[in-house]
Amino acid sequence: MLDAISRTFFHALAGSTALETVASRYGMSKPTSFARRFIAGETIDEAIEAARALQSRGLHLTLDQLGESVTDLDEADAATRGYLDLVRRIVDAGIERNISLKLSQLGLDLDRAVCTDNLRRILGPTGKQGFFVRLDMEASPTVQTTLDVFTTLWQQESRNMGVVLQAALLRSEEDLTRMNALGARVRLVKGAYKEPKAVAYQKKADVDAAFARMTERLLSEGTYPAIATHDPALIAHAREVARAKGVAPDAFEFQMLYGVRRDLQASLAAAGYRVRIYVPFGRQWFRYFMRRLGERPANVAFILRGVVAENRER
Repeated sequence: MLDAISRTFFHALAGSTALETVASRYGMSKPTSFARRFIAGETIDEAIEAARALQSRGLHLTLDQLGESVTDLDEADAATRGYLDLVRRIVDAGIERNISLKLSQLGLDLDRAVCTDNLRRILGPTGKQGFFVRLDMEASPTVQTTLDVFTTLWQQESRNMGVVLQAALLRSEEDLTRMNALGARVRLVKGAYKEPKAVAYQKKADVDAAFARMTERLLSEGTYPAIATHDPALIAHAREVARAKGVAPDAFEFQMLYGVRRDLQASLAAAGYRVRIYVPFGRQWFRYFMRRLGERPANVAFILRGVVAENRER
């Protein structure tokens, strides 16, 4: 119940322009600022520095230049060019070539054809340079169009990409059947969006049960699946299923968020599992940050302690 209230509250705050303005002024202003727990920084240089630190600890990474729901096609073009610049910088830096992006950044809500062309502009050079591109999944109204764009380009032989499915959505198990049939790489998450009961499970136990079922199918039928959770019980379940089915530790990976459960990240890597960290960065960090707070009340307590500490320093 507390999780549901927390999620609703912080999703409401995420829509506040005034709060975003204030948070953007102070949230990333110095290395100890409260948002830096979950955001690698506002610039590509900061993201690359964070990526190198993760790689030095034996962790894998995916970089995500934050942004979503652009309001005009010029913004979509700018976001596309921003990703192309990120690709060049990653190559120059010599770090792992793996990125994530949201199709609403590229204009999905405005013009599906333009969005598809923008994604194709990114997939061209990334395909030639050995990148993997993950299409993040957004709120339920965009799921079908996201999967349609993904499938269209997949059938046009753009195979250096994967997609995300959210266990909270009622439709996701059927979507998993289709993605497995394609041979597409799936990242399985619980889902960070507040969704109506007509399309999503409302109880944590139901979401967890769906996640466990989909984990079993991914480890049986999937193509190099990514199990993205910080839930120790679901991680233990995935490990047990993998052992029972004879799935090698390098045939799938666990994925976690930057700044969340660092102890668990390290212990899984030490146990021989591949662990990939989702590394978000950029100036448009506010909505992402609010969703992270809404997911776990423990996140709120951590941030409040940080804010109190900062105020004492001033």
